[in-house]
Amino acid sequence: MMAKYGKLAAKVIFAATIATLVSCKSKEQSRTTGWDYNNPKNGGFEVADYREPITGPGLVFIEGGTFTMGRMSDDPMYEWNNIPRRVTIPSFYMDETEVSNIDYIEYLYWLSRVFGTSYPMVYQKALPDTLVWREKLGYNEPLVETYLRHPAYKAYPVVGVNWLQASDYCLWRTDRVNEMLLVQEGTLELDPAQKDENNFNSEAYLAGQYTGIVNKPKVDLNPNGTGERRVRLEDGLLLPKYRLPTEAEWEFAAYGLIGNTHFERVVERRMYPWNGTILRTDDKKFYGSYVANFKRGRGDYMGVAGNLNDGSDIPQEVGSLWPNDYGLYNMAGNVAEWVMDVYRPLSFEDVSDFAPFRGNVFQTKELDAQKFLVPKDSLGRIKYKDVTAEDASNRFNYRKADNINYLDGDHQSLVGVDWATPAEAGVNTTKTMYDYGATSLIDDKARVFKGGSWRDPAFYLSPAARRYLAQDKSTNYIGFRCAMARVGGSSPKGR
Repeated sequence: MMAKYGKLAAKVIFAATIATLVSCKSKEQSRTTGWDYNNPKNGGFEVADYREPITGPGLVFIEGGTFTMGRMSDDPMYEWNNIPRRVTIPSFYMDETEVSNIDYIEYLYWLSRVFGTSYPMVYQKALPDTLVWREKLGYNEPLVETYLRHPAYKAYPVVGVNWLQASDYCLWRTDRVNEMLLVQEGTLELDPAQKDENNFNSEAYLAGQYTGIVNKPKVDLNPNGTGERRVRLEDGLLLPKYRLPTEAEWEFAAYGLIGNTHFERVVERRMYPWNGTILRTDDKKFYGSYVANFKRGRGDYMGVAGNLNDGSDIPQEVGSLWPNDYGLYNMAGNVAEWVMDVYRPLSFEDVSDFAPFRGNVFQTKELDAQKFLVPKDSLGRIKYKDVTAEDASNRFNYRKADNINYLDGDHQSLVGVDWATPAEAGVNTTKTMYDYGATSLIDDKARVFKGGSWRDPAFYLSPAARRYLAQDKSTNYIGFRCAMARVGGSSPKGR
């Protein structure tokens, strides 16, 4: 079924991509002052000759645009939590496939090697819950022991990972990719002896709180400097953070409407990541085969022996079946996937129509009394704190750190209360509207997951379908893939 997992690594050629953005010095002059750039004789202000951001390992470029987000068919559940709305999604990058078991085991190995002696709880905290395979009236015990670690399943999507663990993996991946970029560029040497707080962290490196084994430092053109410097953000070498996609990004990428666009007109709206309402392919070589790994009906997970339909009783290898028009695999079926958003039933009515997202808790780096960064923590990470009311006192775009409940759960969104009464007057606004365990199963820790899975019926294969689960819970049918913001223009230069 066109499995291609083994080909993914070959697509990432760091040396060629780095060569396109290594900071070659521009010979230009400032158009506002007339001073030369990159000239130590007049102060050494450096400007990198930046062309195009590289595409990080495993990612696919998703050209953004406008689309109608939300329900594409009748809602048999009558949940009314998916009202259609037109939004615009900025261009971004997304993993070609779900994160696989071998990808996650690489992460666990690194945590054990770096933190295992002094901070074993870091490794323990990251372990997937393999007990999610147990069924009270079913025998899945072999999968408890084998699914995560046996090489037969190494290319299968990792499951048993909660939202918090998936988010931590994304940050770890950011640091490993950026570290290798610096090694490939020649600034650093590999340091396999990293331990505890002495490990490469992108933010700590940029802040000067991690040095590593320096190979060939950048030349510092500042005449008052030492003549050497580390890579800076202005050099354009380091990538933004890997992260979970937002719900809107995931839905937009899953539809792959770029394949149905003609002169800014979507010629056919989609119910699934492919055209039509049929779940089988018209590929002549595989005519009639199912295009997704899902549950066809009660008790039918893979079909009849000798003529299996999707061929998979549980998740199948990432990169199996056919990609959508963005080149993304398994955006319908196989495993459902975590996204960043906090769940609210009517989120689409409230969120921005540009890059919509609910879940912002704004933070800032911790500073000491002299306004310098405080030392990194014991795991080598820069320390953050939530924005205070004082920090946001003069702002008009936000006034506090936690904006999860804005317009849906905050004081102004309550029915039957005096809006003029300040929220600080003893009203627990979140609990009033979403009283978890009493009037609701929703709270500020409920996260959205998208897409159908190997154990779901066809209804959930639509990218519009949305469900939620507590961020510290996991299942045997939810996995994840990473995304990354695009810096610069919405389309690659030259298009």
